[in-house]
Amino acid sequence: MLSVLRDRRFAALFASQVASLLGTGILTVAIALLAARIAGDDAGLVLSIALTIRIATYVVVSPIATALLAGRSSRAVLVGADAARIVIALSLVLVTEAWQLYLAILLLQSASAVFTPTFQAAIPEVLPDEADYTAAQSLSRLAYDLESLVSPLLAAALVLVLPPAWLFAITALGFAASLAAVLLSRLELRTTVTGEPFVARLARGVRLIGTIESTRFLALLDAVVAAVYATVLVNTVVIALRFEGGADEVVAPLAVALALFGLGSIVLALVLPAMLRRVSDRAVMTAGAVAVIVALGLVAAVEAGPGLDLVALGVLWFALGAASSAVSTPSARLIRRDVAPGDRPAVFAARFSTSHAWYAVAYPLAGVGGALWGVAAATGVLAALALAVLVGAAAGARRASTPVHG
Repeated sequence: MLSVLRDRRFAALFASQVASLLGTGILTVAIALLAARIAGDDAGLVLSIALTIRIATYVVVSPIATALLAGRSSRAVLVGADAARIVIALSLVLVTEAWQLYLAILLLQSASAVFTPTFQAAIPEVLPDEADYTAAQSLSRLAYDLESLVSPLLAAALVLVLPPAWLFAITALGFAASLAAVLLSRLELRTTVTGEPFVARLARGVRLIGTIESTRFLALLDAVVAAVYATVLVNTVVIALRFEGGADEVVAPLAVALALFGLGSIVLALVLPAMLRRVSDRAVMTAGAVAVIVALGLVAAVEAGPGLDLVALGVLWFALGAASSAVSTPSARLIRRDVAPGDRPAVFAARFSTSHAWYAVAYPLAGVGGALWGVAAATGVLAALALAVLVGAAAGARRASTPVHG
């Protein structure tokens, strides 16, 4: 898989993707701290709306941008998107009202919705060999998975040594590194104007996901991961506000919680290769989903009673990080094993969209539900959602494995 990095143009594009992902991951934590500053006790509600806008904007704008930008210079599109993201990220320092945050997220994610499909469309042109392209897709997917593991830990370290406002500068620096990598790629391609349209490819990928039992299993378990990230990204700041009693003092407990969540993810990811030599991918993912449900249930139960203290928060967030890593990390292996090489790009694209749909459900449940019913009830609903999809995935697997006699 790493052999494709010998291609200078793809290596530069991959570096651009990694820098962009890290910038986006750090931005999420910066937005959480900003929500605490401008909204106080309503930070969870404001943050969940901002994250939902981010998801919805990507889903809506991405296919429109793909069609409108067809035939234009890929390098110009990528550079323009990164330049816009740099300006918007820096402008977030000036935000003082929730509506300003929502507008900035809308604009920022619109630029990301331009960047991502253009990047994805450039890969098969840079790597026309099918084996190389498939390896590049797997490496790109691995970058998304690693970002979800590393970003919380990196952001936690940064907020402990830098003023929170500086996180926006670090985010802009990530997008600037992405822009520089695009320029170094010397990409001279134009975005695709022929071939399978984005919407058709997405529809084909969704049909493939529904047809193959293992990919249906993955698509359902994406809801479990969404429940974890909605709880961690939206309600950590709400819980942390209670410890110190003010937005100015929320940094330390938030950093500790996010660091332990990221550490749990990384520890599990490091032991997974040895584990997967003895246990099947599906068994590890199922065990991780069960652990998520138990951990979310404990969060709900403790919050309904005395409330989480910093020690309990750290322990449960470490467990959630490890459990979510067990669910998400093996998923690309299942796709590579069970999906034909020619169909993998469509399946990866479709799963990216279907997983976003789960986040569009989970973020409002965590934030709006937390504001209306409290963190305990909102987390309990997310635990119930995770349990329902796990039961559905297990039932589907049993039906698929049961021989039909006639």
